[in-house]
Amino acid sequence: MSRSFHILIVDDDRRIRAGLCRFLTSQGLRVSQSKDGEEMFNAFEAGNIDLIVLDVMLPGDDGFALCRKLRAESEVPIVLLTAVAGETDRIIGLELGADDYICKPFQPRELLARIRAVLRRVNSLPPGMRARQHSVFRFLDWCLDVHNRALCSPGGELVELTSGEFELLQAFVEHPQIILSREQLLDLARGRSSVLFDRSIDVQVMRLRRKIEPDPQLPVIIKTVRNSGYLFTPSVTMDE
Repeated sequence: MSRSFHILIVDDDRRIRAGLCRFLTSQGLRVSQSKDGEEMFNAFEAGNIDLIVLDVMLPGDDGFALCRKLRAESEVPIVLLTAVAGETDRIIGLELGADDYICKPFQPRELLARIRAVLRRVNSLPPGMRARQHSVFRFLDWCLDVHNRALCSPGGELVELTSGEFELLQAFVEHPQIILSREQLLDLARGRSSVLFDRSIDVQVMRLRRKIEPDPQLPVIIKTVRNSGYLFTPSVTMDE
């Protein structure tokens, strides 16, 4: 890493926070720590946090709720700490906007590797692929309002989207008529490049097609490009 990134550890276990702070600091990272959501937001607002390591099991708002609140106002990378090894909770975290997860117990060096991988991925994206400069996107009489996180159909009805579906559709409308690989979509939708999450992209595309395609079995809006990824075919206009 070319500079010292600032990591925020959010965990209610003082021993875990202290141990991670010592280790990550020894590896050249700046580290702050918080025991709950209130302290987390205070530290975040104080400035210049590059990545948050967020425990799922917290007093008050849990990590999932805090992840959702963070994503409503920020794109700061998030790595979840979870004591649950099941796939469901991990996918929930990703759909809420987490970039990666690690299961307790874990080795500090594994967490360090994941932190570095997320930071490399986020900082390697071209600026145009990260920026959210527009708030309203229009395509085929559909309207996606990013600020209010709302999708309106051509008939004027609000269409409910999960967080994962919303992030995926936003990635598509920001990069229309460009073939995007699964890895690019994972990066743009704040996912993680792995076999598990490659499959989750396909599932999200399938669910999104059910909501916006005239015929989900014969998609014309989101087309599969064999051995390459997906293509969002409509032209898109943008309102500031």
